[in-house]
Amino acid sequence: MIYNTFQNMKLSALGMGNMRLPVVNGNDAAIDEAATEAILDYCMTHGINYYDTAWGYHSGNSELVVGKLLQKYPRESFYLASKFPGYDLNNMGKVEEIFEEQLRKCRVEYFDFYLFHNVCEMNINQYLDPRYRTYEYLMEQKRNGRIRHLGFSAHGDIPTIRRFLEAYGKDMEFGQIELNWFDWEFQNAKGKLDLLKEWNIPVWVMEPVRGGQLAKLQADDTAKLKAARPDEKIPAWSFRFLQSLPQVTMTLSGMSSMQQVIDNIATYEESKPLNDDEMKLVLSVADDMIRRTAVPCTACHYCVSHCPMQLPIPDLLKLYNESVAAGPGAFIASMALSAFAQNQQPSCCIGCRACEQVCPQQIHIPDALADFAVRVGQKG
Repeated sequence: MIYNTFQNMKLSALGMGNMRLPVVNGNDAAIDEAATEAILDYCMTHGINYYDTAWGYHSGNSELVVGKLLQKYPRESFYLASKFPGYDLNNMGKVEEIFEEQLRKCRVEYFDFYLFHNVCEMNINQYLDPRYRTYEYLMEQKRNGRIRHLGFSAHGDIPTIRRFLEAYGKDMEFGQIELNWFDWEFQNAKGKLDLLKEWNIPVWVMEPVRGGQLAKLQADDTAKLKAARPDEKIPAWSFRFLQSLPQVTMTLSGMSSMQQVIDNIATYEESKPLNDDEMKLVLSVADDMIRRTAVPCTACHYCVSHCPMQLPIPDLLKLYNESVAAGPGAFIASMALSAFAQNQQPSCCIGCRACEQVCPQQIHIPDALADFAVRVGQKG
């Protein structure tokens, strides 16, 4: 196992994410405890020492199961991370009771790592609002030693993350972002990486294979990668991409089967970063994938000036592309839309097609917005 240095610790470069554990009969709330125990035992005996869970994973049962199964190991043999669930605005103002319950559920007296969960457009105002005492309470727990290292995770855009850092960045010891070769340009993950570099904040990675999307590619894309590295499995390209970025300290993988665990740990037995040509290759494959799934909006804004509803069409199309790319179960687009005004939703499009008359890319904008509305459960 490769290890990276964080402050005075040696962290396994690969961490076990506990959001996609094996379940019984497809029920996400019913974790298969025996299968999970076998996975965690394999991780512990093969060098993984970082375990990430959260309040909402598996309908609240991830913390319970992970806490129970790690009890057999000495507390100093692993690092445990959990998060304050600010993705649900109903939790604002409940930081103390939730934190205490998380310690109880995980059967620990402290968290090695603790995060503001999912900083995004939907919750940034609440996270920054002192009335909820989220920051104040978590800093107090850090001073008391019940949080050893405090950080944040973010699915928000760069301006939102910047607002968070301007308020709390001086106290953030690590930042967790969605980072993979597909999102390098698509979600401007590169820009987020650069922003954290500005603040000298080490990077934790989530969604390295984009929820499994990058583990199995179309035949022509697979052939291109196999020609460059015949012996490399396709999922390993995602991890080798991250091994090429010096700022990345921790890569979390939500492994749901023993075979995934075995394969990913084998990948992390050695560091084999991509060379310049391989980096260009994998990013070109990303470009091809994006062109196949995304509408080619260049954000020229001609459409906005001709829209009688004054909809923020380029912003909506950007989120539409994310929704299409992510497929069933996508949440980022819906989450971001919740920060838009009610009169700026995709369902507000009246289908007049005035926007199409001035679109240089000849995008069928009303059709895309209608499809988007359906995808996020809105009625026109």
